Amino acid sequence: MDSDTEVERILEPGAEEEEERKKWERPPSSYGSMRSDSEEEEEPAETSSSPVVFALPEVPVAHGDTGLQLIRSESPETLYTATTQQTKPIGACVIDTRSFNELEDLEEVEGEEEDNYLVVDSPEPPSPVEPDDTMETEDEDAQPGRKHSEQELPYIFKNIQSALSVLSADELITFRLWFFHCKKDVTSSHVMEGDILDLVDKMIEVTGADNALWETIGCLQHINKEQEAEELENKCKRAVVRFHLKQHLIRKHDVIYEGIPEPGKQQHLNTIYVEPQISLSGYGGIDPYHEIRPHPPSPPRVPSPDTFVSVDELFRLRKDDGQRVKTVLTTGIPGIGLSVTVGKFSLDWAKEKANKDLQFVIQLSFKSLWSLRTHHLPSSKKMTMMEVIEYHHHECKNTKFLEEPDCRFLFIMDSFDRYQAPLDWENSPVVTNIYEPAHPDVLIVNLIRGNLLPAARIWILGRRAAVSNIPARFIDTVTEIQGFSDEMKDDYLSRRYENAQLAANIVAHYKRTPSLKMLCRQPFVCWMVATVFERGYRYQNYGVNPPKLTPFYLHIMIIQTNRKLQHYYEKQENDLKWSDDDKHVITKMGKMALKMLEKNISVFSEDDLREHGLKLKEVAVFSGLCTELPTAASKDRKFCFIHFSFQEFMAALYVFLMLRIDGKNILGHSSFLHMPKLLVKDQSKAAVSMVHSAIGRTLSSPLGHYDMFLRFLCGMLCQTNHDNLLRGNLLRPRLPPVGGLKEVERLLEKTIDTAPADRVENLKECLRELIQEDD
Repeated sequence: MDSDTEVERILEPGAEEEEERKKWERPPSSYGSMRSDSEEEEEPAETSSSPVVFALPEVPVAHGDTGLQLIRSESPETLYTATTQQTKPIGACVIDTRSFNELEDLEEVEGEEEDNYLVVDSPEPPSPVEPDDTMETEDEDAQPGRKHSEQELPYIFKNIQSALSVLSADELITFRLWFFHCKKDVTSSHVMEGDILDLVDKMIEVTGADNALWETIGCLQHINKEQEAEELENKCKRAVVRFHLKQHLIRKHDVIYEGIPEPGKQQHLNTIYVEPQISLSGYGGIDPYHEIRPHPPSPPRVPSPDTFVSVDELFRLRKDDGQRVKTVLTTGIPGIGLSVTVGKFSLDWAKEKANKDLQFVIQLSFKSLWSLRTHHLPSSKKMTMMEVIEYHHHECKNTKFLEEPDCRFLFIMDSFDRYQAPLDWENSPVVTNIYEPAHPDVLIVNLIRGNLLPAARIWILGRRAAVSNIPARFIDTVTEIQGFSDEMKDDYLSRRYENAQLAANIVAHYKRTPSLKMLCRQPFVCWMVATVFERGYRYQNYGVNPPKLTPFYLHIMIIQTNRKLQHYYEKQENDLKWSDDDKHVITKMGKMALKMLEKNISVFSEDDLREHGLKLKEVAVFSGLCTELPTAASKDRKFCFIHFSFQEFMAALYVFLMLRIDGKNILGHSSFLHMPKLLVKDQSKAAVSMVHSAIGRTLSSPLGHYDMFLRFLCGMLCQTNHDNLLRGNLLRPRLPPVGGLKEVERLLEKTIDTAPADRVENLKECLRELIQEDD
């Protein structure tokens, strides 16, 4: 278009208003109106039919002004860059100069109208016009929430622009070069073209607001502008601290290490994560399902689906008085996924997918607090609350705004059971000043009481037998992780593999054993199933037979015992040798489980633990095999195994260990069917004698009472299990193999032929546990 045609078009009636409208239209990729990151796009990205209009301040017309305004070519897309396109004086015309050729045509326009001149002095950008945040006004609980104003894009943009505006021309060029070399995803055109606002716009567009801020501070330091860098960091302190906390959480939780870490075997949490069911009604988290027994003793209650809540919504819950909860307690049975749930919550916040209204998420794990208490306390044995925070997160140093009422932030305090010192909730001195030194025990008590940093939200996680010691008056709501539903189990197993056929095979295979399918309610067991079956399907003809049950229960017992040594006794991964005390704990728990099975009960008390020489904390907290049941405050504490089938397994393990270690058939004295004297005298027949006694108990008792016990007992006789899994842990390394297994096999086959019809299926499973070796 030539200049004459362009001027005629502009001077046509209505052209000015049309041009004014077009000037403010933004491309779909724009940061546009500098909206808050919390606002959702309401228009399709590929259309721009409804532009956002901003009201610019009126500028008085100076003498001789013609109102011509230059629109820069290819201006980056933010409100601040838009305002650099010269504020239009009243009654001004607009000339769109989008090429150097048209700039030459502009000279002809100036010659024809001598009283017109271009406005070249760019005024200060006006304050952005914030669009109405309907999301916040309509529902403040809506996700993902809204940031603090000092962490929003407009505030960060303005302060970066102010810091760069004081640089000289040479310093600005040096800054551009530093930034270009620091960020690999930045091109030279991003940083070397345009003015300061263009530069800031592109920095934020390419790297994000938080990254752009931190890189700006770093580049200013590199060009010896320390004062400007310090001023920028102080002005944007909330954003800088948030940036560092986000980076820490992403590094910690983005990749999940399952089992023993192996190079190249890492999984991204967001890839495999399936959110478990989290209930506001806690009944202990025990699954009532049993493969054979229709009504297990003391069947646990199950929460209804309408009590389930998402992990990201925990701190949007309301108390009875309508106020948001401040202290949330989350518990669950061992292996239910407490730590992974923390990781997902933290990652969603760090990636701004949820809870952006939490200015900071600060992890103060009880594991690290215990390490601080036992290994790193100063000689005075006291620290201030701010020193504790700075010990874990150095970037939080001098964050005085944590005490401000408008500072909404969260402490995540997971693994409460790993803080082994008793906390005195009633008599600990009151501490309200975060700069007052005190013992860590006292600081923890006062933080949870609400005396220290009363504006803080606190999320406490741990095993129920440990967290039940916290007085209820300090907790706003209690949640309990229930684990996976059937659909979630399939989803989790399918997400792990790109090979759809492998995923389908694994999902179909684990369902062939009902008790294993039930056990997969725990994400920990789901991971175990995925690992074992993936290895199995590398071999030809794997999966012909259903999976055996006993090896999985043995693996759970071994892994949980090894974790106990690591977590509570600080043993290293290469030093997990079980002591005699560790073996005795397992044996005594098995003895207690057998006695409970004989009495047909599934709940035990502290008196039962003392009767068998067991300590409450060792069994209910450390072992990973038991949990506490919620009871009224006035009643005695009650406990149970993580599932009733695990009680049956532990009882069978005890019987087997007594046979292997002491050569005793502890079932013989109460057997309902007596073995011939010849078999008793022949020591090689000890195994068949024990199984014969177990069969007698099973067939003489109601359906389901001893059936699973018998299956586990036969599974432990399988040489693959007692040689590969128990030897070196509970059994001596050079213990000879169990003899007489062929006789046990013939005994089971004979019993199958004569047993009642309702017992045959389980007896066949017992035989399969004994002889099948494809696992």
